[in-house]
Amino acid sequence: MSDGDSSWQNYEEVAQYLLNQFASKFGLVYVEGKQKISGYESGTEWEIDAKGIGEDQSIFLIVECRSYKSSRQSQEKIGAIAYKIRDTGATGAIVVSPLGLQEGASRVARANNIHSVILNHNCTTSDYILRFLNEVHVGLTGQVTAIGSLRIVKMDPEGNIIETRNIDGI
Repeated sequence: MSDGDSSWQNYEEVAQYLLNQFASKFGLVYVEGKQKISGYESGTEWEIDAKGIGEDQSIFLIVECRSYKSSRQSQEKIGAIAYKIRDTGATGAIVVSPLGLQEGASRVARANNIHSVILNHNCTTSDYILRFLNEVHVGLTGQVTAIGSLRIVKMDPEGNIIETRNIDGI
């Protein structure tokens, strides 16, 4: 997985925790941890990193965490998740990775209700950068010092600018 250590396990646990915190953004009630689910067509069991549960308990999303630091997720890897969706009866999936998806993978993802979530590799439950659904969420602890200026642009879901604010001298 990653560097021969257990950092991939920590990545999965943090991703599951954060997705649970933002579950409603994906139309979910909560996100459960690692488990095995049955494949209807294949008759096999699939181990998934987490499972997002909808209001109707029979509706769920598969969560796959890929903590690869050197390459984005390929079309083939996302295609395998698409098959897992079909085989298990899931309504879609969430793929969490530090680098996101390659172009072909993005096309496969769109066609199969697979959401890409970008989560920095060295994340914790309190210190993270999480990007999904055109949003960025940041968790920081400790002291942060910024020098310069900051421009905040608030946009509606269609991309129209609602408000712009400049903060100078920070």
